[in-house]
Amino acid sequence: MRQNRILLVTDAWHPQINGVVRTMEKMAEELKKMGQEIFFITPQDYRTIPCPTYPEIRLSINAYPKVYRKIREINPNVVHIATEGPLGFFARGYCIDHKIHFTTSYHTKFPEYIKQRFKIPLKITYAYLRFFHKRAAKILVTTPTMVKELSSRGFKNLVVWARGVDHSVFSNTPKKKLSYKSPIFIYVGRVAIEKNIKTFLNLKLEGSKIVIGDGPQLNELKKKYTDINFLGAMNEKEIAAYLAASDVFVFPSKTDTFGIVIIEALAAGVPVAAYPVPGPIDILQGTSVDCLDEDLSISIKKALKINREDCKKVSEKYTWENCAKIFLDSIIPNF
Repeated sequence: MRQNRILLVTDAWHPQINGVVRTMEKMAEELKKMGQEIFFITPQDYRTIPCPTYPEIRLSINAYPKVYRKIREINPNVVHIATEGPLGFFARGYCIDHKIHFTTSYHTKFPEYIKQRFKIPLKITYAYLRFFHKRAAKILVTTPTMVKELSSRGFKNLVVWARGVDHSVFSNTPKKKLSYKSPIFIYVGRVAIEKNIKTFLNLKLEGSKIVIGDGPQLNELKKKYTDINFLGAMNEKEIAAYLAASDVFVFPSKTDTFGIVIIEALAAGVPVAAYPVPGPIDILQGTSVDCLDEDLSISIKKALKINREDCKKVSEKYTWENCAKIFLDSIIPNF
């Protein structure tokens, strides 16, 4: 396979903990194993300010001269722009001006998030996203459901690009010994309004609830829900140990485009309760572990009856190696 100089541009990076950061890291590791040269442009190299209402996200400012210089120095033969933020915008402009082959990816339903936070109509933000992505050779999206959804909104050149699981961690980490009352229901992810986490917290369930993760609503919810075990952010191995010790992973979000943590929970042998929306539909629907329901409490009851070994089997097709192969096939120009 030909070696390529691949530049990955992302506005989402450490210290953020989210699906975009994890995907970019895992992708880079696998692509290097495949003999590719990988370069990054991230907010770590630029002056940043906190994103309004979401200070964990840092927005790069006055970055365009340095972005342009860095792209010239790297001299990539292909650029992949992972996010629609300032760095992605400047990299996009450079690629268009200098006729560099570039692709983009659609990780996050920002229009829905922005509407929840600022009440900006969806048509405005989707118009910006169509403008941002329309010059890309390919737009990589997480699932067939997202392809249909974005196609209906006027996006073109869409390619399905699923995610992976580090099975050495999530399939093999011993479960943590917990003293919580069973059954144990666990949520892992950002503690933020767009994750619809309050729906999970408000459910009346026999047993215990665990929340792992950080986010803008964490302190507020810890004060309000004193009976919930809020454990904060953890590393992969710690998360895997808690997942393995839990009975049901609850995924209340209706706005994610995939949900890497879903397949990580399955790899740990934990059934997933979720709504029939993009992400859960594509991963769970029609499988032996499908317990999706419009009523999350009913989905949880179904999940309690799922065989844990079946969960692990469903997760096996999701690997970062396969993910990297799809990525490489999609981004390399077909001249």
